[in-house]
Amino acid sequence: MLRASIEYHGRDGDLRALTEGSKIGDAGIPHGERLVAFAEAAVAGDSAQLATARDELRAALGPEGVVDAAGVIGNFQRMVRIADGTGIQIDGAVRALSEDFRADIGLEEFSTRRGEGLGPVARALAPVARGAALALLRVAGNRSRKKKPS
Repeated sequence: MLRASIEYHGRDGDLRALTEGSKIGDAGIPHGERLVAFAEAAVAGDSAQLATARDELRAALGPEGVVDAAGVIGNFQRMVRIADGTGIQIDGAVRALSEDFRADIGLEEFSTRRGEGLGPVARALAPVARGAALALLRVAGNRSRKKKPS
């Protein structure tokens, strides 16, 4: 979802921030350093660290930005717990479309249930499917931005 959003909005984001956190800096996302600090503090459970990160994020994005960021953190925590608790694995299409960036950011190192790998046909077609999906996201984003009034 994050990669799709980055492509849709025509930005360059560094998805390594998902696994490497604040070491990446802002990751090409506006206020990225503060957002990562807030997410890391929320997951770490250190109330003092969370208060500091929340105050810094509020100064940058306002109270609505803090609420939005907290909602995203909560939603991702919920999705991960449901997936882990029920044993949901990545399906073939998502695995094929995300194989490149999962490898780039080392996401598989965090997986406890990797599931089946891609077969030879899917592995051969995956780069074409990824390229087509990313191109469609860029086109849709460009069209959407052109339609918005100035």
